[in-house]
Amino acid sequence: MKYSEEKKALLSTILCLVFMIVGFILEKSGTAFYPISFIFAIIFGGYKQTKEGVVDTLEHKHLNVDLLMALAAIGACIIGNWFEGAMLTFIFCLSGALEEYTTTKSKKEIASLMNLQPETAYLLNDLGKTTEVAVTQLKIGDHLLVPKGASIPIDGVLSKGTSTIDEAAITGESVPVEKQRNDELFGGTINLGEAITMTVSKNSEDTLFAKIIRLVNEAQNTPSQTASFIEKLENRYVKIVLIAIPLMILIPYLFLGWSWNESFYRGMVLLVVASPCALVASATPATLAAISNGARNGVLFKGGVYLENLASLKAIAFDKTGTLTRGIPVVTDAVFLKNKQEGLDILLAMERQSTHPLAQALITRFDHDNTEVYGQIDVKNIIGFGMETTIDSTVWRIGKSEFDDQTRINEEIQQEIEQLQIEGKTVICLFKNQEIIAYFGLLDVPKPEAKKVISYFKQLGIHTTMITGDHDKTAAAVATELEIDEIHANCLPEDKTIIIKKQKERYGINAMVGDGINDAPALANAAIGVAMGQGTDIAMDVADMVLMKNDLEKLQMSHLLSKKLKRIVTQNIVFSSGVIVLLILSNFFQMINLPLGVIGHEGSTILVILNGLRMLKTIPNERHVSKKYHTQKTKFV
Repeated sequence: MKYSEEKKALLSTILCLVFMIVGFILEKSGTAFYPISFIFAIIFGGYKQTKEGVVDTLEHKHLNVDLLMALAAIGACIIGNWFEGAMLTFIFCLSGALEEYTTTKSKKEIASLMNLQPETAYLLNDLGKTTEVAVTQLKIGDHLLVPKGASIPIDGVLSKGTSTIDEAAITGESVPVEKQRNDELFGGTINLGEAITMTVSKNSEDTLFAKIIRLVNEAQNTPSQTASFIEKLENRYVKIVLIAIPLMILIPYLFLGWSWNESFYRGMVLLVVASPCALVASATPATLAAISNGARNGVLFKGGVYLENLASLKAIAFDKTGTLTRGIPVVTDAVFLKNKQEGLDILLAMERQSTHPLAQALITRFDHDNTEVYGQIDVKNIIGFGMETTIDSTVWRIGKSEFDDQTRINEEIQQEIEQLQIEGKTVICLFKNQEIIAYFGLLDVPKPEAKKVISYFKQLGIHTTMITGDHDKTAAAVATELEIDEIHANCLPEDKTIIIKKQKERYGINAMVGDGINDAPALANAAIGVAMGQGTDIAMDVADMVLMKNDLEKLQMSHLLSKKLKRIVTQNIVFSSGVIVLLILSNFFQMINLPLGVIGHEGSTILVILNGLRMLKTIPNERHVSKKYHTQKTKFV
């Protein structure tokens, strides 16, 4: 039977405790061979750490606390303090088991994702019969049957049927999503509705699910800056301790009149209390827990360093379309000057012949009001202006207000149209012969959560910027509504990159949030690149963190998560350093013995690990921040 590392650590701790208790009882009863029981306790409890310490020292030339603990236990036994040596090993083994538990718990989200990843799929042939095959054998273009309650085996497109899909494994959202024909399906999500047919669009190794697993694995194996610094410090610190121990033994013995046993005993106590176990555990368990917390809530960090840096954010820039806005235009203004029902029927009959986003927006807005009088009609596209059709000798045109020289718009209506354009809206006009009978204002409106998120960052004094390739008026309309500090419009990809580089020089830690191919260079050059999960693959590849669902509130949650991580790691470092200093001084003044030193040292390690486990708690999006509002007029650049 194979045991997990967590179970092995727990078993070692239990065996160590049992033999330690047996040895204590035998010692008190006066049995001569009681040291054998303590030796077994030390072997069972300290074998793994001692082996790791020796291997790390010999192979990687890196001294760590495991080696110090092994030497301290051996030293205690040499001077006859068998119980203290076994007790030291037990508590050190217990803290190691707790750290193993923390690591396992922190990685449970990735483990659960792995378990959710389907291994087989039902392949449909041309006759409609199904064959169960391995997911790895599927090719792009294959047709699959997904039964009710089954996992979507691979990324693809819904080709037949409608269903409700549970996408919690991908987005972290518990509310199922309605899917219709041609909608995207993601491997690892659950089909809650009736059986559906899908078409494979990606190979198994390129699916979004596989990418999530890869990203989380990489992140949990990439240490934060603090953890890397502590690891480097550990090597030097252990060398200092190993040099200090002989001095602690010899100086009091030679110059302060201490006995040899007392001097050696104090050296062993110093070996225990000066070991930086708690300091070493200050950052890594908390960071792993924070990364897992983010993964559970639909936010992927590609390394602890990016999560850690987010707390020090000074400036954040957003792409507009698809990031701050929905990415699709909606009708914000509709004015019918005459013959509303007739104009509406003609409008929709013409727009149904187009796949243009503006046409789709008009259909979405008015489709429920249409009686479908005209059905299918012949429509001619006028490049650069709009569409035209003739019905019963009447010429209907829809498009720009300056459709041609013959169309007539009076001055009052022209001013109203110009006002809509000033507000950044695209204006579409409907003409009957040469007379305007309706006009519509369309705008890619901000997402509902965008203003709240922008306000959150502004309240913290973080400079906000919008960078877009859209024209000035539209950019200004969105930025004004969201109260963004700075706007850059008409930007090409290289322009975005230059702006981000300048902000990085000025503010230090800056972030860029985007979703398109044109955002990729800027994402790569920012201190922290943030990609929207429903954006392009290249944006996700070059970014440092990914919001799996296009929900900006997850960005706010990530910032709060990072601030909490920084707070907890700082608490751990201050606490562990303070305990080490206190124990060293207490030992020098002969105020503590080895058991108390062991309890103080290993107890602080356990407390630090438990404090780090607080990062597993979900952070709500709603959080009160400083009421001080950094009022700053929008700067258009």
